[in-house]
Amino acid sequence: MSAVTIDRPVKTRPINREKMRAGLTTTLGLSKQILQSVCQRNILASLVLILVLIASSIGVAVSGHQSRDLFNTLSQLQIERDQYQREWSQLLLEQSALSAHGRIENLAAASLSMVVPGRESIVMVPAPMPYALAH
Repeated sequence: MSAVTIDRPVKTRPINREKMRAGLTTTLGLSKQILQSVCQRNILASLVLILVLIASSIGVAVSGHQSRDLFNTLSQLQIERDQYQREWSQLLLEQSALSAHGRIENLAAASLSMVVPGRESIVMVPAPMPYALAH
């Protein structure tokens, strides 16, 4: 079961011009008081401080975003640096393997038919005398 209510129609009264003028005068008076109080020194200082607070909070949010963005960039650069470091280590290993004396000696013997000379093939050349001692 549900209850149904019927509202009685509201009777409207005709607008009283005197009350309308009194209300408008009161509204204008209050607006004037609010404007004067805003122009007072302490209220104006409070408004300036509120604006500074809002600006600094926006600055904190922006700097936090920049910080996260720069941290992500730093992380990516560190990963790239580590990859280059690994590649450099591999290149150093390859260089040391390619420049090993045994490998160079084997390549020289195989491709250029070079051999290590025997004792009988080695000739000693005397060192020249210094010029001051010769004269």
